[in-house]
Amino acid sequence: MTAIPTAIRDALREKLWEQCDDLGWMSLQDTERARYYELWTRDASIGGQLAHVMDARKVRVYIKDSLVKPYVRDRLSLSETEVWRMLGLTHLDLVAQVFIKPHGRRLEDGRVIGWGRSRDWKSILMTIFERGRAQKSFSSFGIVLLESGKTESERTRDLVREAAERLGINKLVWLE
Repeated sequence: MTAIPTAIRDALREKLWEQCDDLGWMSLQDTERARYYELWTRDASIGGQLAHVMDARKVRVYIKDSLVKPYVRDRLSLSETEVWRMLGLTHLDLVAQVFIKPHGRRLEDGRVIGWGRSRDWKSILMTIFERGRAQKSFSSFGIVLLESGKTESERTRDLVREAAERLGINKLVWLE
């Protein structure tokens, strides 16, 4: 694949990130996201511009993986202060290890925390469980799920709470 010129990549990233903010991207359903990927791919100022410097068949994947995926990671990182507050953590709780996919931290005392979109609740719970069992001194302390439209019903939340409880995760909260 030909490298995308930095100026084009940066301009498109800025344009798409602004649109993602306006659309409320973090809470859009998969079908809506797919629709926007298609629109952006066909848009002459986005997909058309990329098609001039790369294989046109790879434009949609490039938009999704190289321009929008970093947006999601960035927005999840912005939530960290709120995550700490919701889990009752303070600046005295020092970080020993940083994780991404999903976002998380292991604190010096061995507690493991994590956060991500509620649409990914299964993988988040399992990952925090696994990280909390990596060593005997670690524990699965807490998870914050950023509501993304998948766990809005109380019935679904009860299921997620039960799964967290069975996995030994001490705290589970939603950020609306």
